[in-house]
Amino acid sequence: MSNLKNIQSPIKNELAEFEPFFRKSVKSNISLLDIVTNYIIKRKGKQMRPMFVFLTAKMLGKITESTYRASALIELMHTATLIHDDVVDDSNMRRGVFSINALWKNKIAVLVGDFLLSKGMLIALENEEYDLLKIVSKAVREMSEGELLQIEKARKLDIDEDVYFNIIRKKTAVLIASCLATGGKSVGADTEQVEKLWKVGELAGIAFQIKDDLFDYQKTNLTGKPSGNDIKERKLTLPLIHALKNTSKSEQKHILSLLKKKNKSDKIISEITNFAKENNGLEYTERMMIQYKDEALNLLNEFTKNEAREALIELINYSITRVK
Repeated sequence: MSNLKNIQSPIKNELAEFEPFFRKSVKSNISLLDIVTNYIIKRKGKQMRPMFVFLTAKMLGKITESTYRASALIELMHTATLIHDDVVDDSNMRRGVFSINALWKNKIAVLVGDFLLSKGMLIALENEEYDLLKIVSKAVREMSEGELLQIEKARKLDIDEDVYFNIIRKKTAVLIASCLATGGKSVGADTEQVEKLWKVGELAGIAFQIKDDLFDYQKTNLTGKPSGNDIKERKLTLPLIHALKNTSKSEQKHILSLLKKKNKSDKIISEITNFAKENNGLEYTERMMIQYKDEALNLLNEFTKNEAREALIELINYSITRVK
């Protein structure tokens, strides 16, 4: 499996410089805001999004101030949407630590999210980065549409494969697409290159989300059981969608009735996960994940080979081989 430190190697210095750049971009004169934003910065994850931005920029040219702004813009917009998501979902935890709304309540969480959105827009506007703002705004619009489409479909449980791919393209893939597109734009990529980079990111992002959906059906936690979080939340994802397609009407009805139950026991979750496995749901899903990953890499290979491009290939491979 790819090692993140090796992947970061071509952009190690830029990633180190990005942290104070990002910290400065969220600074305010309100002490409460600074306390919350410091908490956000401390619990930041693997820096996957900045890595996509910086590696793409370095693959095509010399990293500029615009590249730092592109990365900050994406991080600000994305962090804002996550904070708002936690309020919408009434979620008290994110990545194993308390969410903003759990610690400071919904009102402050929403306002902090709004603050981060406005900071992102101002970074772009004050530096006349209109192209970057256009790319990221498009991504945020599609992410909102994807969330709403998923909510609408979850109520009726009528998600087929086409709808599933549309949801994950909008919800997850466009964010990675915007990382590659802004990374390219920040070093002067032309329209055709930016569009190709967007497509690479979209395909890689779909593979990334499929991997996330597989975690729900695989033994990933300390108890050695599948997490079953999507099942608990009545989310129909590809392993179950495909399995349902391969079974009788009566079996479909039975599984969907289990999925509709509000409080699902471990026995119900186990029955649904076993059903998905026995009806080739996991095998098919893994095949689709690899297909999307391969399509992304085939397109990426059309760009000139260099150290950054090879690291970008490794990052895409890492995104589907990672352990949660």
